[in-house]
Amino acid sequence: MMRSGWLIGAAALAITSTLVMAQDAPESLLPPGFDDPAPAPSPTAAPSPASRGASQPNVTRPAPSAPPGPGSTPVIQPIPSAPPAATPAPLPSGLPSISELESLSTDELDEALGLRPRFDIPAAARRSMEQVGLLSAAEGGLPVDALSQQPGAIVAAALGGTDGPLVSRWGHILLRRALVSRLSAPQGMNPVRFAALRARVLNSMGEHGAARALVQDIDTGNWDEALTDAALDAYIGTGDIVGACPAVRIGRSDREDSRWELLQGICNAYAGESGRANTDLTRALRRDDTPDIDVLLAQRFAGAAGRGRRAVNLEWDGVDELSPWRFALATALGAELPDNLSSNDSAYYQRIRALSPSLPLEQRVSGAQVAAREGIMSSAAMVDLYSQHYAQGGADPVASRLREAYVGNQPASRLAAIRDVWGGAQAADPDYARQVLTAFAAARIPANEEFIDDAGLLVSSMLSAGLDRDAMEWGSIVPEGSLAWAQLALAQPRRSNPVSGGALDDFMDDDTSVQQRKTRFLLAGLAGLGRLESDDVDDFAESLGVDLVRQSKWSRLIGQAAATNNQPLVAYLAGLGMQGSSWDQMTARHLFHIVSALDQVGLSAEARMIAAEAVARG
Repeated sequence: MMRSGWLIGAAALAITSTLVMAQDAPESLLPPGFDDPAPAPSPTAAPSPASRGASQPNVTRPAPSAPPGPGSTPVIQPIPSAPPAATPAPLPSGLPSISELESLSTDELDEALGLRPRFDIPAAARRSMEQVGLLSAAEGGLPVDALSQQPGAIVAAALGGTDGPLVSRWGHILLRRALVSRLSAPQGMNPVRFAALRARVLNSMGEHGAARALVQDIDTGNWDEALTDAALDAYIGTGDIVGACPAVRIGRSDREDSRWELLQGICNAYAGESGRANTDLTRALRRDDTPDIDVLLAQRFAGAAGRGRRAVNLEWDGVDELSPWRFALATALGAELPDNLSSNDSAYYQRIRALSPSLPLEQRVSGAQVAAREGIMSSAAMVDLYSQHYAQGGADPVASRLREAYVGNQPASRLAAIRDVWGGAQAADPDYARQVLTAFAAARIPANEEFIDDAGLLVSSMLSAGLDRDAMEWGSIVPEGSLAWAQLALAQPRRSNPVSGGALDDFMDDDTSVQQRKTRFLLAGLAGLGRLESDDVDDFAESLGVDLVRQSKWSRLIGQAAATNNQPLVAYLAGLGMQGSSWDQMTARHLFHIVSALDQVGLSAEARMIAAEAVARG
């Protein structure tokens, strides 16, 4: 009994000892794999018979190490051996040398080192080039897919051969509408090239604002050299120098022309990099092909940005030629041009003056004559300009008489004021721009016998602004064979009966224009609109020595475009055939093909206005 109690007590003592030893062992709080590395295990001796029956803690004892030799230091952790030296990768070939890098401009350096971004907008905001333009079909533009199945070579030839301006105001308005319409590119033509061709033609017509809006419809990163050139012409034509900076900052840096280098300096200044701007413009000053005045204008313009301002004196001595760059920079800076340059009356600067809000009203009014005559400015815009001039106390007598022409109490007094605006004693052949100016005033003159002597010019004035319904009120009053009758016979929206050959003969008898040009144009317009019997067409063509049916490559192309009902291509080809500075450069045969093609494709309103304008201005 005593022996069994002793056994129970021994067993309890063994269990208790095991538990105490387990609790005394340190417990790691680190995740597995983060403990200190255990020493290498050594061979474990076989347990003695006395210990086989007892539970022992699982403790690994390190093997005894050999004592260090004399003069040696014990190693705590072996030092890894160094890997073999790697062979450096070779530099890419073609890198410029140090001397070449020093000679590069900052923009060229960015290009060489790949620091110049291609796009300045994020990828999600980039626009598709499937359709490029300003006016959709719902907004008055031409059909969007009209050119998508046409050979690109024909469109390129039509636009490439057009270098404006046009003889016809209404032809200009039609071509501008066709060029800014939102269209798909022709077959086989890159959309960027299509936009560049259109923008170039718009610039040549003096429509720099429309050209600028068109190029801005394409992301700058997609521009090619031709579109960049057209864009720069548009920005300079509108005086929007800084507007060109997105193209200059991320565009091609391999251009070497002086205008590009000057723009780089200006754009760097407005980007807050005055040091780069000074470097660029100083380099430009050393160029042999860049006149000093161009650089000085650029330096003064760039000096207005940031804190890098410095005094720049514009030295005009020896400058005897005005350029678009000089005019744009001087206008933007408010710098006064020398007398020998400010008196430049070329049509380019007249158009720019008319549309530049920073210029004095006197200069804008003088330029508006060309802009209105060519179709750049509308009649309403002309009236607004003269009204501002009158409100500011301008001394122009036309502005004061124009007010009476619109607000006079009696029709007779209004008509007298209209005659004065036309030129007074020279009113028998007034400037067409003045007729555009009085279009809405002419529409307020009642159609009656009292004013029949002025009916021809009143009708011409109304039709210059497209007021055909107002003009048609004179249809039952004017005699057949008169100038007013001839214009109304063409401008009439619908006509059920052909024009009488006798009335046309009366008009021809009274026609005093050079080579009876008005009669030739009237014949071509009536024949193109299908408002004259075919026998009468042949008889009058023979009498006037006009061959309306003779074909050329251009007439065949515009006829084929009309047969396929292609409005944009017909408009482009019509613009190609109306190039010139005056109506004496237009032939009756060209007018016949243009009017006929336009009427056939549904552009009858434009066809009627062009034909009536030809008779009025012929």
